[in-house]
Amino acid sequence: MAHWSPYASELIETAKKIVTPGKGILAVDEPPHVMAKRFAPIDVESTEPNRAAYRELLFTSPGFGENISGVILHEETLYQKAADGRSFVDIIKAAGVIPGIKVDKGIAPLPGTDDETFTPGLDGLLERCQKFYAEGARFAKWRAVMRIGNGCPTQRSIIANAQGLAQYAAICQLAGLVPIVEPELLSEGDHTIEVCAAETERVLAVVMQQLELNGILLEGSLLKPNMVTPGSSCPTKATPGEVAFYTIRTLSRTLPAAVPGVTFLSGGQSEEDASLNLSAMNKSEMKRPWQLTFSYGRALQASTLKAWSGKKENIEAAQKTLLARAKANGEANLGKYEGGTGGAAAADSLYIKNYTY
Repeated sequence: MAHWSPYASELIETAKKIVTPGKGILAVDEPPHVMAKRFAPIDVESTEPNRAAYRELLFTSPGFGENISGVILHEETLYQKAADGRSFVDIIKAAGVIPGIKVDKGIAPLPGTDDETFTPGLDGLLERCQKFYAEGARFAKWRAVMRIGNGCPTQRSIIANAQGLAQYAAICQLAGLVPIVEPELLSEGDHTIEVCAAETERVLAVVMQQLELNGILLEGSLLKPNMVTPGSSCPTKATPGEVAFYTIRTLSRTLPAAVPGVTFLSGGQSEEDASLNLSAMNKSEMKRPWQLTFSYGRALQASTLKAWSGKKENIEAAQKTLLARAKANGEANLGKYEGGTGGAAAADSLYIKNYTY
C-alpha cells in the first residue's frame, strides 16, 4: 500500500543521498545566543553580520561537498546571503549538498519530574515546514534530550519525547522534509558504558514504536542518536572498539533495517574521538544494515572557529581546517580513519554540561 505522504518517493531518495558513503552532515543550527558562546573564546561578537560571515566561510570552502552531504541550518541562516548576494541555500545546493533545517523550539521542563524535559514546537509546525520546503530545505531535525542517573530517564519522559519525535516526523513527511529523529541521552554523569547501552536501548525501542504508530515512512527518515559511551565523569574510559560494539549492538536490537542510515551526534566528544569511534563502527564485522555516519556540530567546527578567529586573513586556513576534519569523518564513515588529523588540539574534549541550544 502506498504511503500517505505525497512526497514518499522524494523522501526516500533524499534520505539515501544524505547517507551517501564517504559523506555526512555538518550541523550549523546553533541559534544566536549559542553562537555568542562559540564566538566568546575567539573574541568575536555574535552579531548577525559576523554569524553570516562565519557561515559563508563554511559553505564557500572549496570542495565543500566532497565529504558533506547535508547541512542543518538555523532558521536565521536559511534566509541569509553571502557578501556577493547569493543565498546560502543556493551556495549549498551548488556544492551538491542538501540544505536542512532545525525546527524544534529548544527544550522545556516536563512538569512533575526531576528536571526532565520535553521538546516544544509542534504548534504551527506544518506551516513552518511547508515554508522551509519552499525555501529549499529538504530535511529537518528535532532534538529530544534525556539524561541518565537518579532514576532518569523515567518512562514518562521517554514516552513524552518519543511521541513528540514521532509527531514531528509525521508532519515533516507530510510537508516533504526527511525527518532526522534525534533522541539524545546526555553524556554527563558517572555511569558506565553498559548503563548507557541499556538506557539508550530503552529509549530507542520506544521511539521506534512511536514512529510505527504514527505511520512514519522509515525509508524516508534518519536516526540521530548518541553513541553509546561511558558518562563524562566515569573513571573507566572506553576504547573505540568498545564504543563500536555497544553502539551497534544497541542499534541492532532496536532499529529496523528499513531506516537507511544513522547520523550520529558527537555529544561533546573531542573531534578526534568522534572520528575514531565512528571509524571503529564502520570497521566492525558486526551486522549493520544501515549507513553509519556523522551529523556533527562542535566536532566539525571547534578547530575551524579557532583557525578563523574572526579575521578575514584567516579564512583560507579555517576552510582548510574544516575540510580536513570533514575528510577525516568521511574516511571514518568508510572505516578508514586511523587518527592524527588536527594534532593535539583535536583531542580536546568539547563536553558542555547540560548542553542546550
